[in-house]
Amino acid sequence: MKSYLRQIIRQSLTQFDLSEDDIPEIQIEKPNQPEHGDSASNIALNLAGVLKDNPRNIAEQIVENLNYDERKVAAVEIAGPGFINFRYAENYLFDELQAVLDQEQDFGKTTSLDGQRILLEFVSANPTGPLTVGHGRNAVLGDTVARLLEWTGAEVDREYYFNNAGRQMRKLGQSVRTRYLQELGQEAELPEDGYEGEYIRDIAQALVEEHGDKLVDEEGITVFKEKAESMIFEDIQATLQRMNIKMDSFFNEQEVYDDGSIEKAVEAFREKDLAYDKDGATWFRTTNFGKDKDTVLIKSTGEPTYRLPDIAYHANKLDRGYDQCIDVFGADHIDTYPDVLSGIQALGYDPDKVDVVVYQFVTIVKEGKPFKMSTRKANFITLDELMDEVGSDITRFFFLMRSPNTHLEFDIAEAQAEGEKNPVFYLQYAHARIHSILRKVEDEYSFENDPNLGLLSHESESKLIKTMIRFPEMIQSAAESREPHRLINYLEDLASDFTSFYHDCRILGEDEGLVQARTALAKAVAQVLANGLGILGISAPEQM
Repeated sequence: MKSYLRQIIRQSLTQFDLSEDDIPEIQIEKPNQPEHGDSASNIALNLAGVLKDNPRNIAEQIVENLNYDERKVAAVEIAGPGFINFRYAENYLFDELQAVLDQEQDFGKTTSLDGQRILLEFVSANPTGPLTVGHGRNAVLGDTVARLLEWTGAEVDREYYFNNAGRQMRKLGQSVRTRYLQELGQEAELPEDGYEGEYIRDIAQALVEEHGDKLVDEEGITVFKEKAESMIFEDIQATLQRMNIKMDSFFNEQEVYDDGSIEKAVEAFREKDLAYDKDGATWFRTTNFGKDKDTVLIKSTGEPTYRLPDIAYHANKLDRGYDQCIDVFGADHIDTYPDVLSGIQALGYDPDKVDVVVYQFVTIVKEGKPFKMSTRKANFITLDELMDEVGSDITRFFFLMRSPNTHLEFDIAEAQAEGEKNPVFYLQYAHARIHSILRKVEDEYSFENDPNLGLLSHESESKLIKTMIRFPEMIQSAAESREPHRLINYLEDLASDFTSFYHDCRILGEDEGLVQARTALAKAVAQVLANGLGILGISAPEQM
């Protein structure tokens, strides 16, 4: 409906002989007060400066020239200083309800991104330990954004970027070697800042089972590091699968070293006078892109900072023909990812093709107190442990229930709450309750004809239909903003409106025609709840 309303408003604006630059974005919003209609536009207020006229006068001229389908729009009104309010026609509501019933599991899908290829990079934890709750929000946010984009027609590839070299991996290999020697009764001490988790002992035990004591005199750490990487990645993929996440590809940072992309990037920067040497290091002229200071690309030790391989990696993404590349980063990247975008631009790529989703970090609250985590010191909670405590559905839901821009407090006690006080169960119970009603109707009735949806005239029925048919617009909005919590808020509104409908309107015990119409309405609501929960990666049980 929003698209239709924008279309008829734009047609009416032709009377003003405006250029495209003069026409502001035509915003269509749901009024805060139901008595103000079903949709509203402030276009007249936004045009007041351009047309040098009173907004209400402009609104009157727009409404006078509106050419709308009365099967869709019942009335158009002007309110306040010049808001244009629209009231939907009953026939439109019934047609849209029928569309839900006809499209079933496809209802809500749009084609706005048809033909678009998107690469979405998320998780991207180096294989130094199991996935912790610190990685959970990244993983669930990335996967759900991918699902939303797929529902708007895009072809989305999920990619995991990792680095299996460098200081962290050396410490990992040394830590495994130490534990291996200890398992064989040898004296050995962990390196400074080594990894102390129990999983290191598990890897060491696996090496003992595989090689016995043959590695005691092994001075290098390659065999220990490779075994650790293999086992940790196996664990990571199992955890992701348990969270209903499947990666399409894994990209090793080493690839951009091996194929010469690193050297090519630095050479390209030098040719454009965007890179120079100072104090033994190689610097990137980020001051040319608006920063206060230039940025080190290669340290005086000869080791690149993470920005350089990241720039080469993003060039690789775009070279693969993707229309857009999306990164999911924690808040610690806020000040640094712009350097990567500047590097992409310097190499001749369009930085607008790279979109960054930044999320705030998670605090796990256990027994009323924040629980601190450290992979090295092993006082962390793994995602598997969290799912053992609360289940995968609740884990996903809680990571998504707040805006990515806000800090998330994951309260274990709240997540373990039973009944409808738990927000996940509230939605799942609503879906299961409807299916319970549908089973009772099926036991008592055998309908021969299609339902007469025109019998749905109660205010609660109309409100429920209006909420339900907003589903495609809500998916579109959540996909464009990269904010899955909008879908959760919508589903909660839908479940609440169904509860009000069920309180006000009996299904069983009415005339058969009304029973059939209300059954169809309930079935449609269950379908939308199931579709929404599916996008969130959460199950929609029919019995609880």
